[in-house]
Amino acid sequence: MNKTVTTMRFNSGGFWVLLNKEVRRFMRVATQTVVTPMVTTLLYLLVFVQVLEGRYSPAVDFSYAEFLVPGLIMMAVIQNAFANSSSSLLQAKMNGSITFMLIAPLSAFEILLAFVSASVLRGALVGLGVWAVASLLTDWNLLNPAWALVFLLLTGAALGLLGLIAAVIAEKFDHMSAFQNFVILPLTFLSGVFWSVKSLPEVWQPISALNPLLYMIDGFRYGMIGVSDFDPARSAGFAALFVALLFGLTWWMLHRGWRLRG
Repeated sequence: MNKTVTTMRFNSGGFWVLLNKEVRRFMRVATQTVVTPMVTTLLYLLVFVQVLEGRYSPAVDFSYAEFLVPGLIMMAVIQNAFANSSSSLLQAKMNGSITFMLIAPLSAFEILLAFVSASVLRGALVGLGVWAVASLLTDWNLLNPAWALVFLLLTGAALGLLGLIAAVIAEKFDHMSAFQNFVILPLTFLSGVFWSVKSLPEVWQPISALNPLLYMIDGFRYGMIGVSDFDPARSAGFAALFVALLFGLTWWMLHRGWRLRG
């Protein structure tokens, strides 16, 4: 009995071409995609520190500015990783160039990996830029760099995947704006960027605990200043599970060409 065995190989050449295209896309307008988000995030730092420094500090032995900076870095990563993948795929849908991507010898996994990698890179660039400037304004060290890197990568990947899901579902740019304003923005602002979840009223704490971004920001803050509301290993496990679920859903959408073909 003859059997035909099909070997699936990773198309590294196609992956790198698509990744290079995505990176060149946002770097070509770096003032808009990298510099502007950095400036906007730093304005949050200046305003909140000016108002709350000396009045509120959720972490013992740390000023409010030192507590706030890791949250602002992650907020920049969240917003820019999501914006990168969502805007790129939605533009490809709107102008019809998605067809060339779907007929190219690229699997759903390779397409997904290229988009998410570019999103992680853009988010990391903006986040590191915020960190570099904020380090001139505050005095603190990177205490647990391994944990910080883990949560930086997990967060960038999660929001890159969410961006792809939103772009697949959206039919026009208004839909994308609604997703960003009514899903991503509330999840970001209610994830402990500006305060510790333990400082919230008791009724809101279990509700906040359902927000996956809370664990990513809390874990990253542990990596930066060694302070967290949750065990970092538990937070990393929860974040990794969230990424895995998003990965599976996004792969299925791209593999089936759901809302992309035709």
